[in-house]
Amino acid sequence: MSDSDELEFELPNRGDDRPGLDELDDDVEVVVEDDEEEDDDDYPEDATEDDIDLVIAMYREDGQPVALALDLDLANDLDAMITQLRRVPGDAGAVGMVSIAEEVFVLVRVRGKRVQVFCSDAAAAEDWPIARDAVDFLDAELPDDTEDGYPVGDADILADVGLPDFELEAMAEDYDEDTSTLLERIATKMSFGSEFTKAMASFG
Repeated sequence: MSDSDELEFELPNRGDDRPGLDELDDDVEVVVEDDEEEDDDDYPEDATEDDIDLVIAMYREDGQPVALALDLDLANDLDAMITQLRRVPGDAGAVGMVSIAEEVFVLVRVRGKRVQVFCSDAAAAEDWPIARDAVDFLDAELPDDTEDGYPVGDADILADVGLPDFELEAMAEDYDEDTSTLLERIATKMSFGSEFTKAMASFG
């Protein structure tokens, strides 16, 4: 018998006869699908055009303050907001502001690779995607049903541009005031008052 003849054979394919493997695979699939469905059900629906008060980016170009109205879709997606702010030609980064339903605002500041986020009310994460994104980004816990809302995030986000952390937190905790009005006050503290007002007018 030649060498080639000796090599011409195939080992029988016995498959995997370990007991219970088929059942294990089925169980794993069910668990993964249930987790995905639960996550989808838990995530709030997008804010509509009627819900969104404003989406504005503020930055300085050649030292001059600029406030720019942004696309409404960014009010539902923190990652997209961060990406957009990276494209802004600011001298020292940019600040994004979002107000939803006059009840919650989110601040996002992007300076190079550094990203800071502040949300005026952690409880709003149950109702609005941008607030949920902020809480997730900050790796913060959601308030339980017995807790009132509270601010969460980088309270010193604007400390170097005229708004100390304690003052920002005090504004955020003023739940009787419309959040778009609060953002206008914040913009004024940052010396963007008139530019912010012009940009805000575009949202009707």
